[in-house]
Amino acid sequence: MKAVSEAINQQVSTAQGGPQSADSATAPLRARLNRAIEVMQEGLIERDTEVRLLLLAALSQEHVLYIGPPGTAKSELGRRLSRLCAGSFFERLLTRFSVPEELFGPLSMRALEDDRYVRQTEGYLPKANVAFVDEIFKANSAILNTLLTVLNERLFDNGTDREQVPLLCLVGASNELPESEELDALYDRFLIRRQVSQVSDAGLLAMLAAAADNSLAGTGLASHRSSGSEAAAQESIALTFEECQEIRQQALRHVSVPVEVRQLLADLRTHLREKIEPPVYVSDRRLVKAVGLMQVAAYTSGKDSVSLLDCMLLQHILWQQPDQQSRITDFLLSQISEDDGLQSASYILASIFSRACIVLTQKGENLASVLGEATALKESLVDKLISLKASQGVGRGSNMWISKQETDSVAGSLRPKLEKTRKAHEALLDEAITLQAVLENADSLGPLDIVDVLPKRWAEYLRGQDKPPR
Repeated sequence: MKAVSEAINQQVSTAQGGPQSADSATAPLRARLNRAIEVMQEGLIERDTEVRLLLLAALSQEHVLYIGPPGTAKSELGRRLSRLCAGSFFERLLTRFSVPEELFGPLSMRALEDDRYVRQTEGYLPKANVAFVDEIFKANSAILNTLLTVLNERLFDNGTDREQVPLLCLVGASNELPESEELDALYDRFLIRRQVSQVSDAGLLAMLAAAADNSLAGTGLASHRSSGSEAAAQESIALTFEECQEIRQQALRHVSVPVEVRQLLADLRTHLREKIEPPVYVSDRRLVKAVGLMQVAAYTSGKDSVSLLDCMLLQHILWQQPDQQSRITDFLLSQISEDDGLQSASYILASIFSRACIVLTQKGENLASVLGEATALKESLVDKLISLKASQGVGRGSNMWISKQETDSVAGSLRPKLEKTRKAHEALLDEAITLQAVLENADSLGPLDIVDVLPKRWAEYLRGQDKPPR
C-alpha cells in the first residue's frame, strides 16, 4: 500500500505541475499571464476576481458582463485589457436613442453615390480587438441583430460583404439586468457574468490611502499610467490577437474533459432546472462554451485535463440572477466533496470477494476472470484517489483563474470532507490490493488464507451466506 500511495502522490504531483510534469511547455506562458494579472490589478482594490475572469475571457475569446453601480472600475478594466492585448479599443455608452452609426460607423457618402450601402468601420466596433459598451441593455432593435452576429460569429455585414471582426472580448456593463425578453439572446452572449460591488469598508481605507499617495482622482480606482519602465514591462507580457487564438486552439486540442466533469455539468443543469425556483435556463451553447473556457483555464494552469475544481468557474457562468450564484457554488462544493462511487466500489469488492472464495476452493478456470475484475477495481480506485488528492491541492495553484479569496473559501469548505472521503477510498484500495495479491498467488495459497488477510470481508461474506434467499 505504501508503494501505491507513493505512486499516487507522484501522479498527483505531475497533474499539479510538479517537477516531472509535462506542462513545462506552458510554464513561460503562465509566468506572463501571472505578470499580466499583476499589471491589470495595479492600483485597483478588491478587483482580483474581475481581473482574472476578464483575462481568461479574452484568452477564450468570450465576452464578460459586469453588473453594478457606476464608478466601480468597469470601464477601466476594459481599457487595461486593451493595453495588455496591444490592440484597438472601442468604447461607447448606449442610450435608448443610440443609433447603429454609434457602434458600427457612419455610412459612406461616396459609396451611396455608387448605390452601395457601406459603413466606414475604422475606429468602430467592427475593427476593435477589445470593446467596452456601457449600458449594454439599452441596445434597441436597430442595433441588436447586428450586435448579436458580431458577438457570436465575429462577423459584420457591411453592404454586400461579410467582414471578419477581430474581436477578442467585449466587456458589457449595466446597472441592472435586462427586463425585456428581446434582450435574452444578448444576455446569453456574455459567457462570464460578474456582479461588481463598491469597495468594502475595509478596502476603502486602502483605496483612499492609494489615492492620497498617488494623487489619483475620481473614485480612487487608478487609471493606469505607464512610465518608460512600465511600458517596457507591459510590452514583454503583451498578448496579440494571434497568440490568444493559438492558446485557445491548443487548449481545445490538448485538454481532455473527463466523464466526471461532463456528468457534473449535466447534473448541474438538471439541478438548476428542477430544484431552483424560478427554474434557471441554461442554453446548450452556454454549456459548450463553458467547457471550452474550462479547457483554456486548465491549459494555462499547466494541466492536460479539466478537473472538478476547474468547475468552480461555473459559478460565474450559469446564473441568470446574481442571487443564484451562491446556490450554484453550494451545489458544486457538494458534488466535488461527495464520496462519489465509494458505496458502489464497496459493493463490487464484496461481490469479487465472494466469487474469490469460491474460486480458491474449487481452483476453477474462473480464476483469471475474477482476478481481472479485482485488478480493474484496484485501478479504478487508484484513479479516484489521484482525483481526490489533486482536489485537496486547492489553494496551491491548481487553477490560476480562481482568485485567492475564492480559493481560500473553497479550500475551507472542501478539505475536511475530502480528507474523510480520501481515507475511506484508501482503506478500500488496501483491501482491493490484498485481494488481487491473493488471487495472483492462488496456486500456493489455501482456501483459508483469504480469511487471515481479509477477516472483515470474510465476516461480511459469512453474514451474507446466513441470510435467507429472497
